[in-house]
Amino acid sequence: MNQTILETHPILDEARTRSSETYSLANDYLNPSLVEVLSLLGFDVTYERAEGCCLHGTNGNVYLDMHGGEGFATLGHNHPDIQGALAAALEAQIPGGVQIQFHALSGMLGEELCSLLPKPLNSVYFTSSGAEAVDAAMKFSRIATQRPRFVSCQGGYHGVHWGPLSICGERMFQERFEPLLPGCVQVPHGDLDRLEDELKQGDVAAFIVEPIQGLGVNVPTDDYLLEAERLCRRYGTLFVLDEIQTCLGRTGKWFALDYWGLEPDFVLMSKSLSGGYIPLGAMITRREIYDKVTNTLDRCYVHESTFGRNSMAMIAGLATLRAIKDHGLVENAFERGEQLRAGLRNLVSKHEILKDTRGLGLMTAFEFGEPRSLKQKVHWKAIHLASPGLFPQLVVIPLFRDHHILTMVSSKNDVIKLLPPITISSEQVNQFVSALDEVLDDCSNAGSEQWNTLFQIIKRVVGKTSFQGS
Repeated sequence: MNQTILETHPILDEARTRSSETYSLANDYLNPSLVEVLSLLGFDVTYERAEGCCLHGTNGNVYLDMHGGEGFATLGHNHPDIQGALAAALEAQIPGGVQIQFHALSGMLGEELCSLLPKPLNSVYFTSSGAEAVDAAMKFSRIATQRPRFVSCQGGYHGVHWGPLSICGERMFQERFEPLLPGCVQVPHGDLDRLEDELKQGDVAAFIVEPIQGLGVNVPTDDYLLEAERLCRRYGTLFVLDEIQTCLGRTGKWFALDYWGLEPDFVLMSKSLSGGYIPLGAMITRREIYDKVTNTLDRCYVHESTFGRNSMAMIAGLATLRAIKDHGLVENAFERGEQLRAGLRNLVSKHEILKDTRGLGLMTAFEFGEPRSLKQKVHWKAIHLASPGLFPQLVVIPLFRDHHILTMVSSKNDVIKLLPPITISSEQVNQFVSALDEVLDDCSNAGSEQWNTLFQIIKRVVGKTSFQGS
């Protein structure tokens, strides 16, 4: 593919010319509330280029991306291996989306994904998003078990489509959209007794759980998921692992399930599956479960996704898997994650406002706690009274403004979640830890610019908006 031609395409030329209109266009035609939030945070920067772990702004600044598009940029931005594969596919003019037939690429990607998972998982359904993968697992579970109910965990997140929203464990996403699907129950994460109380009723089709909860980066105890799997087997409930955020090296292993030796009935994935280029998700299950849905010839097409097996997504997925293998990125995620949390633990011992750090691989979080000094304690209570989840902006804003590091609040909580590309270097990890240390030093002064900035934001937004990640 001629790179020069791509760089001078009229549409790209027009977009560059109109980059100063980015947020006015978004305000007029997309989401004005989000535009206002980004403006309040100072996040209303226009990026002209992205490469690896860095975002290049039209303002001349280079930003270290510790958020990674909520995990979709696991391999960093514009990874050359995936870019090269897609360019070759465009040049070859391969069929893009042959709906009623197959291309070898989809079978090849299915084969490679299944080779990374426990052997019983051998049947793949491709989607365009993680929420679609969750929705598919819910439908397949109902058919396979002939049971109506679903159990998930409080604090869990599975997407905002109607089915996934119904099993979401965070009320913030469900409010105002009721009534949702009936028969969906949430139990406390880690509570095996409550889980068994639901399962033993004998009408639960599936227990759907994230191996590590994304909203707070809540890592389970060593026995929780193994015992949950055992309970599902005992009561005939299918065990569904939502690895949409934890798959493909994010946690320092190919899949988080590898930490506990799990053998679920379903594994769901998305986000990083296409290397950050094309919407792509997958539901992987056992053949006998899959066949119960497409059990007759006239039902072979009863559950399909228009773009699910499109060739560009398939080649991006294959290139992503091979790039992770070829460049040792699973190992890098493990090593850099250990380095990152070691640095954060040092900061926890140094700064009273930091309460905890946790995670696996490069899925890491740090949490704030109520400070001891009287003036800061008063500020803490006032901020939490104004809006849950607002306090971490005390750190997020100066990290971006002063140090050009992009982070995000996890949800309506006191947690900042880090999902940097698994290509991140040791030097970039140190850059982040050093910048965070400096910001936290400034936060120790209750009259500092950070506190004043936050109170100015509160004056503008109390009762109007809230701050949270996805």
